[in-house]
Amino acid sequence: MDRFPLTRVALPTGVELDVVIAGSPANPPLVFLHGFPESHRTWRFQIEEFARDHYVVVPDQRGFANSSRPEGVANYTPDKPVGDLLALADHLGIGDFTLVGHDWGGAIAWMAALQNPGRIKRLIIVNAPHPLVFQKTLLDDPEQRKSSQYIRRFRDTTIDQGLVGAGLERFFASNFTQHLVGAVAGEEKAIYMEQWGHPGAMTSMLNWYRASTIVVPDAEGHVERPAWIDAPFPPVTQPTLVIWGMRDKALLPVQLEGLDKLVPDLTIVKIEDGGHFVPWEKPEAVNAAMRAWLAAREGTA
Repeated sequence: MDRFPLTRVALPTGVELDVVIAGSPANPPLVFLHGFPESHRTWRFQIEEFARDHYVVVPDQRGFANSSRPEGVANYTPDKPVGDLLALADHLGIGDFTLVGHDWGGAIAWMAALQNPGRIKRLIIVNAPHPLVFQKTLLDDPEQRKSSQYIRRFRDTTIDQGLVGAGLERFFASNFTQHLVGAVAGEEKAIYMEQWGHPGAMTSMLNWYRASTIVVPDAEGHVERPAWIDAPFPPVTQPTLVIWGMRDKALLPVQLEGLDKLVPDLTIVKIEDGGHFVPWEKPEAVNAAMRAWLAAREGTA
């Protein structure tokens, strides 16, 4: 089903990741990070396109697909996948690189860029909110707070026991497909079912939400306001492209408001007919936006 060969890489962070590696190491490196509840296949329409003139690295992140699924929520705090990312780059002999992230992969990309300006040369974010903007909107924007209630559900560990067999079918038909623009082909659905069906797979994926410190109030907004969100926040110093599917039902366009104050070198490309999973829903538009932006910064045609 999957046309991309995977390389198993053991990292000093204690996990083994399946990784798609394509293109020549002599070309500029592009590292792609997927989000929930996916795998390297988030980028299936980008891998071959950018491997023509880039060194493309696309891991299945910890807890996803057949990569290692360490037990316990503590193994999924954001610093862990950031550590995996840098260890993977080191393993492949990559110095600085352009980092591309979607959904949770985008959250890790924001964090990695903020903490490692010497390694992350450029940043491409696809439908993944900046941490400060996201936290503020969860508190101050009633529509975003309402749209994010699924995070509270995902943090409830009692749901895990029902996410097997027919429960996975229900998850696909409700929690997943409600965020799509269009439909998923039968072959793609089979890949999801296979990946999600491994013992412990759903728990490990959901642990990303459980390990996050982001505060998600209930629908009425009852929560103590964290002090850090009103304090000065460090800027993202890298040139940054943000691509946003404007029909995203989980992460609303309010996530783009005020972003320019946190990211001085910012380009925003809005894909009006794209949803949350815009990398494979509208790949031509995503690829075109990436191509134009990278060409201007890498000096390529």
